[in-house]
Amino acid sequence: MAKKTISRKKYIPNSKEKYMCAKHKKFFTDELINWKKEIIRSNNLGNLLNSADDNVSSADIVDQASSYTDKTVEMKALNRSRKLISKINSALQRLKDGTYGFCEETGEPIGLKRLMARPVATLSIEAQERHERDEKIFIDD
Repeated sequence: MAKKTISRKKYIPNSKEKYMCAKHKKFFTDELINWKKEIIRSNNLGNLLNSADDNVSSADIVDQASSYTDKTVEMKALNRSRKLISKINSALQRLKDGTYGFCEETGEPIGLKRLMARPVATLSIEAQERHERDEKIFIDD
């Protein structure tokens, strides 16, 4: 007897609903929690796979340099992951306090499309572009 598969359509927030209604908040909460779990799981797997390398010391200077470079890249990736987890935690806190989905600078809605693309976004597209322009001007001077 063949198993009957239930095909559930995954809920996607849409602009016809009230912005940041309970469905939107639940969707983004679930997305952020799953993203955080995935980052933690992949980093733990990476640490486990690379922990064997820590005990190996090679007499070959090229191998040592290569290992050092690999460790540096790995540490940068872990650091980025830590920062991203911090941003995810901040987004989850904003969901709890009701400020998620609204621009930190203008207070205007960030927009569902932007949040689905970058769930940790804190600025609207306009504010982000302004911020990047100001940053570029500052760097160019």
